[in-house]
Amino acid sequence: MKTLLIVYHSQSGSTRRLARSVQAGAEQEEGVAVVLREALEADSEDLGGADAVLFGTPENFGDMSGGLKNFFDRTYYPLEPRQINLPYACFISAGNDGRGAVRRIERIVNGYPLRKVAEPVIVVGEVSEEGLVRCHELGQLLAAGLTMGIF
Repeated sequence: MKTLLIVYHSQSGSTRRLARSVQAGAEQEEGVAVVLREALEADSEDLGGADAVLFGTPENFGDMSGGLKNFFDRTYYPLEPRQINLPYACFISAGNDGRGAVRRIERIVNGYPLRKVAEPVIVVGEVSEEGLVRCHELGQLLAAGLTMGIF
């Protein structure tokens, strides 16, 4: 069985709603264990044991949240020797355009290295039904890619 890890940080609850929609989409696929972890609780064992990962963050001052950055700070060096090379994608709850958060994530994950397998889902403003659907589809896409051996 493949493992899909979803790591997210949420302060207002918006990113949590997106993460749960990603989780629901991923759980549609059989043969994938979906693990949902808050960034401040997730660790290098979670990431090192995953077959793919989805990162979720609010956009804070045009950047990712400090909680997700903390996750990267705590997991990078323990995993650096392994060169884990996992497929990843991300979802952003943005007040602006979300591009700064995406750029920052992309820059950091190159060091692991992780490989982007889907375009980021950026939900601007209040979480909408359309944003939840897009996140659901993102979760399902990554889970399906794992089960089919695409990633």
